[in-house]
Amino acid sequence: MKKTLLAITLVACATSAFATMPDKVTIVYVKSPFNLQNMVMKDKGMLEKAFEKDGVKVEWKSINSGAKQAQAMAAGAVDVSAVMNTASLLMANGAGIPVMVASGVSRPTDTFAIIGKPGETLTVKDLKGKKVAGPRGTVLHQMLVAALLKNGMKADDVEFVSMDPNTAMTAAIAGKVDAALVAASGIIKAEEAGCKVITTAKGLVDVNLMMTVSKSFAEKHPEALETVVRVEREAYEWMKDNWQEALEIGAKEHGISLADAEKLANWSHYYNTVTEADIKGLEADQKFLLENDLMKAPVDVKALMMPIAMEPTN
Repeated sequence: MKKTLLAITLVACATSAFATMPDKVTIVYVKSPFNLQNMVMKDKGMLEKAFEKDGVKVEWKSINSGAKQAQAMAAGAVDVSAVMNTASLLMANGAGIPVMVASGVSRPTDTFAIIGKPGETLTVKDLKGKKVAGPRGTVLHQMLVAALLKNGMKADDVEFVSMDPNTAMTAAIAGKVDAALVAASGIIKAEEAGCKVITTAKGLVDVNLMMTVSKSFAEKHPEALETVVRVEREAYEWMKDNWQEALEIGAKEHGISLADAEKLANWSHYYNTVTEADIKGLEADQKFLLENDLMKAPVDVKALMMPIAMEPTN
């Protein structure tokens, strides 16, 4: 009888452990601005290898806008975003979409900019009444509003057209809009086409990119989430140990030179463990977003952090 009970207990425990693993993990792939560990993780098939023993399929989706990533999580179409900007994270939670932080990625303030169309040298003040394109509800949008306010203007002093950064860059190069909100290799390509940088995010927004997860997935599949975070951090360590090869992967993905890839990587300030300083930065961002009607309701920023996000991995 004791042997039977032990066998039943072991089977139940095994079943319970297996139940934490989903059939599939859907993760957003974001190569921009220059998310090197994400590009390495996908290029090397690291996540697929880590889940192979559990029979978990990995599905990658390319969604550049943090706002759209959050919407996909709300619809159950995405489980994890390898990279989401904190403005989108805060706006999503303020709108009632529960998105949690799983790990850090980078603090790339230098890789976000407003560029003007070719042939013109514009200042922020020159944007009054002009058409500016970029992704709504993102850190780029926050940067634009911060730049306008710093120059004594309001958000509605420009005609804002919502577009993803690559489309916005193309529109600016073609002269269809006066300025565009772009990032990383988009800045380099825009400058090569004759565009000039109006301002970067430096001094306007402390850009912070993080790996995020839908709250429901984190609660249902904690073991799977731990695997994703562990692999992302392994990619970070591999990147540091194999810097030149990592740069080659990034340069190929972005279609830029190795020298430009190194420039963007050096601007990115990669990290993985979220700190108290990061939380304070998010609280300051939330204050700005609320004051400028970019966020619907305040949230408890610290409560958005999964414990693993603030735990260094060995």
